[in-house]
Amino acid sequence: MIAFIFPGQGSQKPGMGRALADAFPICRRTFEEADAALGEPLSRLIFDGPEDRLTLTENAQPAILAVSIAAQRLLEFRGLTPSFVAGHSLGEYSANVAAGTFAFADALQLVRRRGRYMQEAVPAGEGAMAAILGLDADAVARACAEAADGAVVTPANLNGAGQVVIAGAAAAVARAGERAKALGARRVVALPVSAPFHCALMKPAEERLAPELRALQTSTPRVPIMANVDAQPKRDARSAIEALVRQVSSPVRWEAVVARLASEGVTTYVEVGPGTVLSGLVRKIQRDAVVRSFGSPDDLAAVEDATARLKGSRF
Repeated sequence: MIAFIFPGQGSQKPGMGRALADAFPICRRTFEEADAALGEPLSRLIFDGPEDRLTLTENAQPAILAVSIAAQRLLEFRGLTPSFVAGHSLGEYSANVAAGTFAFADALQLVRRRGRYMQEAVPAGEGAMAAILGLDADAVARACAEAADGAVVTPANLNGAGQVVIAGAAAAVARAGERAKALGARRVVALPVSAPFHCALMKPAEERLAPELRALQTSTPRVPIMANVDAQPKRDARSAIEALVRQVSSPVRWEAVVARLASEGVTTYVEVGPGTVLSGLVRKIQRDAVVRSFGSPDDLAAVEDATARLKGSRF
């Protein structure tokens, strides 16, 4: 079975998706649809930058979504369809669009507001995130608990392969990083993010986003979405939406998502959209998997070759 997996924030870079738009009308129309949905030339920012504007959370989220859906629509047009979809944080919105849970235009508008709400939940400079490398998830959780001192600091991305990202109040994240080193972490890397995503400090953003998510016009997903929040397949629109609500302030359980996909029989993973971050993680979590990335026309032949024997999978 094939799973399409969709990247999250951090995968953006100026120029992403341009080659797809130049080569394929279905991709070009997708970017035009994004521009119309937002009432501004998002595609110009995606293709030309500048990078500092593209990196802003409220721009990066719809930009990555647009590139991911342009790529996914091309794959579907060429007959490549998955049995499951999943995405990392923001990527779970791309996964839901691919599965037909809600419309692309609605998702674009929603993730733009999601980005704003997340940014506004914590004043600039008061929150932080850091990647803890070479320490298992239980030890990272222990480091956070021992360093909290009444402040918020918790695991935010359980990425697997000895990588756990923590988030919370800036000083508490710094203390937890030092504690993690004392417990044996190989490295602690401060992340250049504008807010502490996927922790309790995001509750105000969750509360603002929840009614908007629940008000979306939805349809039953054509394929299950493996949710970040609990690594369980969501087969109806209501459960898919509630997973997105909870996701805002809950950790992304990516290692568990990949493990559950494998347990469902997935053997081939295609990262659909910009970057190769998820491909690298899957290769480390599920070492016998076939993994491909699709973000440009140059990737198409390798994806089609890898999925040729599984083309019977359908939405």
